[in-house]
Amino acid sequence: MINNVTYKEERLVRIKRLSMRSMRRGTKEMDIILSGFCEYQLEKMDEDQLDLYEAFLSENDQELYQWITGQMTVPDPYKGIIRQINLYLSNNLTV
Repeated sequence: MINNVTYKEERLVRIKRLSMRSMRRGTKEMDIILSGFCEYQLEKMDEDQLDLYEAFLSENDQELYQWITGQMTVPDPYKGIIRQINLYLSNNLTV
């Protein structure tokens, strides 16, 4: 029981940290896109997906934006995340 509680707390701290990193990017566009995506998706991700998302956040904002908007080819490891972000955007953003 104690190990399960510790795991849940560690996971919650990690999700909060990733959320903060998503909200405090280098560009306002990425702040908006990734902070909304985090609310929608992070708690649903397993540990491997969180690892990949954390690596994704290490990438340059300009490249992230170009991947999301289809201006550049997405590297293979990030194609699933980009699909999830685009799905979030198509379902949740209104112009």
